[in-house]
Amino acid sequence: MKISAKSQYGLRAMVYLAKCKNRICSLKEVSEKEDISFDYLEKIISKLEKNGLLVSKKGVQGGYSLACTPSKIKIGEIVGVLEGEIPLVKCLAKKIYCSKIKKCRTISVWKKLEHAINTALNSITLADLIKN
Repeated sequence: MKISAKSQYGLRAMVYLAKCKNRICSLKEVSEKEDISFDYLEKIISKLEKNGLLVSKKGVQGGYSLACTPSKIKIGEIVGVLEGEIPLVKCLAKKIYCSKIKKCRTISVWKKLEHAINTALNSITLADLIKN
């Protein structure tokens, strides 16, 4: 499993917004503070907003803030929104049929590993990442 730059940047942006509490932050501010390309960040933020993790305010004083408290946003949600389904191995993908699945002696290893990764990602919230 490889986490893309999109998820890394998205998580950094979400952590930045979580640290801002309820303040609305402009995309430019987040881009500059987190050293992420404005255009790339715009695409990431748009996806997070469309999936209900962020809210936006239009206008001169506009920007973005979290849609709910940091303690309610799990890292797994953020990665899931930005990556979609990322099976650890091809045979775990829901849309791919493997003729060897019933006789495969290794599938249980991949399932356990994928479950462990998902459990870890879903056990951490934004609140955990901003504790100081």
